[in-house]
Order: sequence, then structure tokens, then C-alpha cells
Amino acid sequence: MNKLCLLTTALLAFLTLTSYSQNAKKLKADNDSISLADRNIRIGEVVVSSLRMDRKMRELPASLSVTRASDYQRQSSLTLSNVLNAEPGITMGSDGVWATNINIRGLGENRLVTLVDGNRVETATDLTASLSMIDINDIERVEVIKGAQSSLYGTGAMGGIINIITKDGHFANNPYLSGDVASGFASANKLFSNHAAINTGNEKWYFRLSGTKSKADDIQTPEGILPNSQFTTNNIAAKVGIKPYANHLLKIQYQRNWATDVGIPGGNAFPGAAEATYTDIGRQLFNASYEITNITDKLPSLKINYFNQYILRDVSMIPNTVTETTLANGNTQRTTPELITPSGKHLTNGAQIQGTWNLSEKNNLITGLDVWGRKLTTSREKYITVEVVNPQDDLLKTNNLERGETPIPESRFNSAGLFFQDEVHLLDNRLTLITGGRLDQIWIKNEEGFDVDYLIVNGNRNDYPSTRRVTFEKGHENSFSWSANAGILYQIHKNVDVSLNLARSFRSPSLEERFKYIDLGNYVRLGDPSLKPEKGYSADFGLRVWNPRLCLQSGVFLNRITNMIVEAPGEFVYTLTSESEPDTIPALINSNVSKALLYGFDFKLDYNVYDNLVLFASGAYVRGKDTDANENLPLVPPLNGRLGIRYSNYKAGAVELTLVGAAKQNKIAEGEKKTDGYYRLDMAVSTNKIDLGIARLQVFAGIDNITNNSYTNHLSTNRGDISIEPGRNIFVRLNLSF
Repeated sequence: MNKLCLLTTALLAFLTLTSYSQNAKKLKADNDSISLADRNIRIGEVVVSSLRMDRKMRELPASLSVTRASDYQRQSSLTLSNVLNAEPGITMGSDGVWATNINIRGLGENRLVTLVDGNRVETATDLTASLSMIDINDIERVEVIKGAQSSLYGTGAMGGIINIITKDGHFANNPYLSGDVASGFASANKLFSNHAAINTGNEKWYFRLSGTKSKADDIQTPEGILPNSQFTTNNIAAKVGIKPYANHLLKIQYQRNWATDVGIPGGNAFPGAAEATYTDIGRQLFNASYEITNITDKLPSLKINYFNQYILRDVSMIPNTVTETTLANGNTQRTTPELITPSGKHLTNGAQIQGTWNLSEKNNLITGLDVWGRKLTTSREKYITVEVVNPQDDLLKTNNLERGETPIPESRFNSAGLFFQDEVHLLDNRLTLITGGRLDQIWIKNEEGFDVDYLIVNGNRNDYPSTRRVTFEKGHENSFSWSANAGILYQIHKNVDVSLNLARSFRSPSLEERFKYIDLGNYVRLGDPSLKPEKGYSADFGLRVWNPRLCLQSGVFLNRITNMIVEAPGEFVYTLTSESEPDTIPALINSNVSKALLYGFDFKLDYNVYDNLVLFASGAYVRGKDTDANENLPLVPPLNGRLGIRYSNYKAGAVELTLVGAAKQNKIAEGEKKTDGYYRLDMAVSTNKIDLGIARLQVFAGIDNITNNSYTNHLSTNRGDISIEPGRNIFVRLNLSF
């Protein structure tokens, strides 16, 4: 389709919708409370809670990015990561469209903490998808803390925290019933999505129920179809709030996000020729909290929280490989893995008690205890055909094998932490000091592991094959860690402030890093149960301007990691269950042998040029080095940014044009691919709510990658033979509320 025609059509649609929306009702009261300036340019008035306190964004020294429900509505929002990718310092990685993750200032999933409504999402870090198990239609806002914050949430938060806050019900003086229905389409993968939600309640209780169903085909790229990138999702969520007594609040919620037939186009966990699919992958969350407020003047809040989160990953993989071996008698043995079915079950339980203290008018203290534990159970079946043929290629013999394995022995990760955070305001509230600390004790337990559990040959099962290796002895490990942070915010002018954050963070090795066992024939890749926690030391300096005409958020950062876990050459010492003498095989073993240094900058700028016309720009750069090996760190995004223009009319809607770009990345680690620079042009159009009497209609539409450019995201180069991102994508979404 002609590019000029696409732009003209979209702009005409916007003008047409504008003419029908002149008599639209005023926005809801909560939107009315937002000033016109903050609608054009966000001047930090949005309230965030990820620092365990409800504060306006501009009142906190941390480097924060916040995306709200409106951001997900007016963009194509194929996944949560697509929208976060627009924030400086946050870069999306993906394997197809469904399975996505993010990288914050050069650090990936395993060094970030992901939360849903404050509850940890604990799952395997060797495959993307943790952020994909979230219904974007249920997102109220996403708060991202860029930088180390282990003192708030414990192990893992060396690079940042992603807190996904979902939509909630509300209390009201009078009984009410409201709801909304939304339908959307995206052309790049023929995505059809339907969502519905209903809310009801009164002054003592509320109830919210929502659900979404989506189905997508393979992605269309400028260079052809990305095979095996389809998916189907079904999500449901329910929330209940009850006020049993004055100043008491009970909240209960349930979320079920499930996907089937999710194609995995590539990924470094699978051979390039393999065809892999999540036959079932999903997340279930049960969460209950009880909060008492206004207990005393000194203790305004005491809250208890419990959550149970279960994640299932069932994979079906067809290797599409054949291995031939010449036998001593001249015949050939042909081994064909037909099907491999890995499965992982991740069960996490956690509880927390937190108290908020008003020590004085200018001094607040938060103290608390949280405990959580993760149980990992894995299994894998391999179905193999072994054929023997003679030199004339005549089939002499066929054996059908089924090999049962436990890739990672059943294991548990338990953590208990004591934390505090103190907030002090000085110099007539121009200076804010926030300090925090944490002590953590971690316990690891594992069962005995074997490289094969059973072997079935032509229907005959053997539970104790002679080639069975003991991979990990039954055992346990304990470790103790501490973390601390200090943040300073100083207002040098009415709308200008500077901030400095210093932090000491840690990350305890995951169960996968401790108990990994991958047999590659002549060598193995192996975990180490006794790995030490990684330690991080970081500094972040920020300059911010909060002005109705000009808003700037900028920062420079430095992050140093010691005891970094990398694979180092070694030997795997094992014992066959049928023998008593140990044997060895070459191995790459996870070890604490490296140090990392990451530094860079990011910024975000909005300038109100005239009336409701806003220019916006953002950019980010990060450099990552393994200082021990004097090598580049893997999966570090290149210099990237965006430039755009947005026009808003409060009687009509908004139109936005954005140019996205990235430089080439040639500072790569061993095994990575260099990527060229690229640009992409996007457009989005939205209307205000159009009054239909008993309901209101809002329309969102746009075009991603208008020029249909062919480009590669550096963080998605593990995809396989086709690493090209989606081509031109036309999307439309209709939202009907009542």
C-alpha cells in the first residue's frame, strides 16, 4: 500500500472521528483532576507505589518510568514489553511476538525483579515470556525502577524492578454497575482480541471481573512470514474488596493468564533447526491482603499480604536433526530424535508484613518482613528412532526409544528478609533523603539428580539403565546477604531538581544456574549448587525539570557487579549408578569468576511547542564490559532513541507520529551477531469518548513501521534464521464503556 495513502487515510479518519465527538461528555472525575498541562506533558504528578510508599513521581529520587493504561490503549500494544520499550533505558527482547522480555540499562531478566501487584513472578530465566503472561487489557499502570533496589525486594533487583499494577474495583457511596467491552485487530499477525470487564459495589464492598481472549497467526515481516510465531491466549481475573470494619480493608484477587499453541520461532535454548511450541504456558495468582489504617498517630498503616503463584511451561519440540554414525562392520546407525517434551512447574508462595510509621511531620519509616519460597519441578521425555542400514541403504533394524529425564532435580529456593526504609524532608522540604537496608537469609534444597530416569526400548522399560549418571547429589546450601540504598533529592528551583542514588545489591543464583545439566555429547553444560551471590554496587545521578511547557528526565549511571556468574571450562565428575568409580567428561560449569561494569545515560524530553502541540524525544546508551576477561557483555542494546510530535484536542482526541531508531551494535560478546542501525516510523490516532447515550465509544488506531522497513532488534538475534522484526502493522481498537 502506498505510504502517502496510508498516512492520508489515517489522518482523514481522525478528522472524521473529530467531527462526531464535538458533543462528547466531560471526562470522568478522576481524569478531570489531572491538569491540562499534565495531559500534554506529564509533570510527575502520577502517584507511584513501588518504593513501598504512595508518592508522586516527582517527589522520589529514584530513576522511574511509569506507563499508564492510556499508553497501552493508544498503541498497538502487542505485549506489555512493546509499550515499555518506548521508555528510555528500557529495551525489548523477543522471540516472536508473544514471548517478550525487557532489558534495563544492559541487564536482562535474571537480574531484574518482576512483580504483579507487588507479588514476585518467579520462573525460569533461560526462556523469555514472564512479561507475556500478563493481560495488557487489565493493566492500570507499570512502574519501572531503573537501578539497583535489592533493599526493597531482595535478591535479583540488581538492574531494576518492574511492578505491574492491574486494574482494581472501587468503593462508592451509592451502589453502582459499570463495565467495558473492547475489540482489537492487528494486521501484522492477524491478531483478533476481545476483552470484557464488569464492576459493581457500594461503600462496603466492590467486585471486578474481567476476561480476554486473543488469537494470532504467524507474523508478517518485510522479508516474509516468521514461521511458528502464532499464539492463542485466554485470560480471566477477579478482584474483591471488603471493608469489614472502619479503617480495615480486605482485598482478594485471582488471575489466570493462559496461552496455548505458542510458537517459539528460535531461541538459544533450542537448536536452530528445531520447531518448538509452548503447548501450554500460563500463570495463576491468588493474592489476599489485609490492611488496618489510622491505628495511631505514629502507626498509620499495618498491612499483611499473602500470595500463591503457579507457572506451568509445557513445550513440544521437534528437533529436525539426524545423526549418522559408521559402525565397525561398515553399517550406518541413523539416530533421529522425533519429539522432545520438556515441562516445568514453578510454584511460589510468599507472605509479607509491613508497617508504616510517622516518626515526625517530616520523617516516615517503613519496616517489614517478607518470606517467599519457590519450588521447581521439571521433566522431559525424548522419543528417538534408531535405524541401522547397510552400505546399500537397506534398513536392517529399527529401535524405538523413549528416554525419561529430569533436567533439573526437584529443588527449592526459600528466602526471608528484614527491611526498612526511612524518608526525611529537610530544608523546608527542598531536600529529601531516603535510606534503606535489608538482611536476607536464603536456603536451597535439592533432591538427587540423574541424567536419565528410565529408558523404554521397543516397549520394554528399564528404570535403572547401566548408563545412568548421578548429576547432583541430594543436598542443601545456605547463604546470607545484605543490601542498602541511599537516595537524595534536592530541589534547586521550583520545578527543577537533582537526585543521587547509591546502592549495594545482590542476586542469589537461581535454581537453574545451580542445577543446570545439558548433555551435548562430548561435553556438558553444568550448574554449581554452591555458587555465591552476585554483588552489585551502583550510582545514579539525575537532573529533572517539571514544567508545563518543558519536562526533562535525565540520568547517568554506573553499575559494577562482582562474583558474576559465567560459564568456565572445567570437568564434570560423575558416577554411573551401576559402578562405584567416578569418571570425568569436559564441561562448561557456572562459576563466580567474572566482574562486570555497565555505564551510560538516558533521557526523556517533552516540549509544549504551542497550545496542544508537543514535541518529544528520548535516548539511551549503555556500555557493558566483563572487566576480568576484558570482553564485551552479551545482550547489551545499542544507542537508541525516538523523536516524535503529538497533537491533542480535548474535544476530539489525539494524533501522534514517532520516529524510532537505533545505531549499529558491533561491541558484541562471543557468539553474538552484529546488528545494523535502523529506523522505524509509527503513527497512532485516538478519539475522546463519543457519547452514545447509555454508553461511550472510544476509537484507537494507527500504523507501526509505516515504511515497512526491514530491521533486526539486537536483543532478538537469538531467534534463529529469521530475526527480522514485524513489518507494517495496521491496528484498530474499539472500546465501549457504560
